[in-house]
Amino acid sequence: MTDYLPTIGVCLLYAIAAYMLLRQMRAPVVDDTAAFSGKRTALWVAALALLLHTAITYQRSGLPDALNLPFFTALSVTMLTAVLVQLLMCLRRPADYLGLLIYPLAAVGLLASELYPTSAKTLPQHLQVHILLSIASYAVLALGATQALLVSIQRHYLQKHQPSGFIRALPALTSMESLLFSLLGVGFVLLTLSLLSGFVFLEDMFAQHLVHKTVLACLAWVIFAVLLLGRWRFGWRGKRAVRWTLGGFLLLLIAYFGSKLVLELILQR
Repeated sequence: MTDYLPTIGVCLLYAIAAYMLLRQMRAPVVDDTAAFSGKRTALWVAALALLLHTAITYQRSGLPDALNLPFFTALSVTMLTAVLVQLLMCLRRPADYLGLLIYPLAAVGLLASELYPTSAKTLPQHLQVHILLSIASYAVLALGATQALLVSIQRHYLQKHQPSGFIRALPALTSMESLLFSLLGVGFVLLTLSLLSGFVFLEDMFAQHLVHKTVLACLAWVIFAVLLLGRWRFGWRGKRAVRWTLGGFLLLLIAYFGSKLVLELILQR
């Protein structure tokens, strides 16, 4: 039981940070300085959780050498990266609200990796580069999918002229959509580099055990490419942007975590 105490502590810190953000966003704005201070405190709590999350993962998973990560460890590392990116974003623009979904998911990922530990495999450095790029792209696009969900919720309440306290605390819809496409742009570049490194470093990206992952990842790449092109050329936004974002991310989710789930937990390969 004592082995799980650090993990439980990190999960509690993530929960506290998410709760503080939710409470701050639902409260009526009386004092801007107090509101800013409350959000900043929540982000510091999340940053502490991130540091401890990183330390636990580093100690127990064999990182950075063992980057062929098993299912639950890969989930934990991806969410760890998403929290890191979210906190870095908060240094330059309001993105604290993303923690409402990202922090609980990071806690779940860490807890699952501790409850179901499996050994990772050490890979050559060139393959580690490919996996690092993949994890980074999944993390940024996971933030993009989270942002898309919040944009959809915000649009729904604004169209009904029923903005609740939580919705009123979000940035303006145009700023929300701008951040969405910024995340998609960065995620698309990382996904492109991930796919290119895979084709360069892996012997056969269309081998039997990789073909489904490669095809789905390439389809996701096409979806994000079309969406970004549509945004640049035709100013796409709104429901179309949300649907394409979630569709592309779902394909990536199935490509990576879906295939790992089937191979490792069902087929046990």
